[in-house]
Amino acid sequence: MSDMRIGGLASGMDTDQMIKDLMKAERLPLDKMEQKKTYMEWQRDDYRDINKQLFEFSNSIFDGVMKQATYTQKSVNVSDPNAISVKNINSTSDFSGSIEVHRMATAATMFGSGQITDPDDPQKAAGMSTKLGDLFGIGLDEEKSITVKAVNKDGILEEKTLTFSMDTTFQGMINKINSETGVSMFYDPHEKKMAVTAKNTGNNENGPEIEFSGDLVSHLKLDDNNNMAVTNGHGSYGLNADITYNGLRTKRTSNTFSINGFELTLKNQTTSPVTFSSSPDTEKILEKIVKFVDDYNKLIEKVNGELGEKKYRDFQPLTASQKEAMEEKEIELWEEKAKSGTLRNDSVLSSALNKMRTDLYSPISGGTSETNQLAQIGIKTSSNYLERGKLIIDENKLKEAISKDPNAIYELFAKDGGTTSEKGLARRLRETISTTIDSIEKKAGKSTSTNTTFTLGRNLDSIQDQMDRFEDRLVQIEDRYWRQFTAMEKAIQKANSQSMYLMQQFSM
Repeated sequence: MSDMRIGGLASGMDTDQMIKDLMKAERLPLDKMEQKKTYMEWQRDDYRDINKQLFEFSNSIFDGVMKQATYTQKSVNVSDPNAISVKNINSTSDFSGSIEVHRMATAATMFGSGQITDPDDPQKAAGMSTKLGDLFGIGLDEEKSITVKAVNKDGILEEKTLTFSMDTTFQGMINKINSETGVSMFYDPHEKKMAVTAKNTGNNENGPEIEFSGDLVSHLKLDDNNNMAVTNGHGSYGLNADITYNGLRTKRTSNTFSINGFELTLKNQTTSPVTFSSSPDTEKILEKIVKFVDDYNKLIEKVNGELGEKKYRDFQPLTASQKEAMEEKEIELWEEKAKSGTLRNDSVLSSALNKMRTDLYSPISGGTSETNQLAQIGIKTSSNYLERGKLIIDENKLKEAISKDPNAIYELFAKDGGTTSEKGLARRLRETISTTIDSIEKKAGKSTSTNTTFTLGRNLDSIQDQMDRFEDRLVQIEDRYWRQFTAMEKAIQKANSQSMYLMQQFSM
């Protein structure tokens, strides 16, 4: 139990206020530690904000100017778009040609030789929710299977065997066949017959394109294969597309196929050749390069701003007691200046900026293209020194370079190599950014880091330990003040009592 505190009863002094005032003076070192801790937390958060922007810029580079797909975007002109369509897939070179469509590829089909009807009323179509056992007169506890072979994209049969409980509905059986095999099955309630189409077009040179076998085939009133169905008058063969491409008569199993990195889709039969040609999609490629330049300029503007931001040493972080005495707007204006300059002249960021500039302006060695510097494609540094390395684009020159050889620009940005000088500009930048991110993380960690794993975190733990020890010391000091004032009050009270006693004795 602590000693009882007596607050000015005998002396008439405001002991409580006097001790508070004394403790304010005692707390000054603690307030400074708290301000130092707050400033380090701001610094840590500012470092992490820079790292976030570096990470986002690195990803933007990877998804933009470093991707080959950026430079393979092409504008394709087709003389008859209703007959064919042409799309670039991965061709880095321009392409052109002509194609005549003599016949479209078609899928094999077949439909039932007999009707499947309601077991209770042969005049009605079978119900889609009817169980297979009831529909086919089989015990519900039995299982039956069907094996489906269907032609794939290469014109080869692929096989799948499915087993059904007779408790399965008619619709459930059809859904499973459609989802797991190479055919699409359909029951027509008007004709009361099954219809089947191969999912892939084209001809199987070795036989039918659709084959069925198993317990359920006879119940579905289907022939064993589409060739047999054709013979019986209820089916069709799968046919290959018949085309003449650049003068060569040839066939394809599908109406969509690739040649030399671009994709052709046949839409209609033609009576004369359809021509097509490609050229770089200058606008789309330009858009990606402009985004890279804009993102780079925003990043260096942010980093330069942090490096040169003024530090207001007279504006220290506010303590909790200081904030209590201020208006919200005053706090906001104060902290705006107190937070300024946390990364001023930071060596890691200064080094990163210098390295990034070197990455961009040093020519690439050992490439297959004559394009080895940004200036050759219309990108150069601003002549305004205040803009600190901002990139400026000459759009006309850049468009000309894109039209001439987009692959050369891809190499300029993305070329790999054994040394830094042999690597593309964007590849160099990403390596510099990665090194910078690692250095900043050693200083400031990331949101998932524990304080012991980075420098500022360890400093924060250390100052918190100092603050905790100082708090304990303040408690002891406050107790000492109270003991001293209480002793004084007791002494005054005793003296007052003695004085009153003597006065009483003299008055007798």
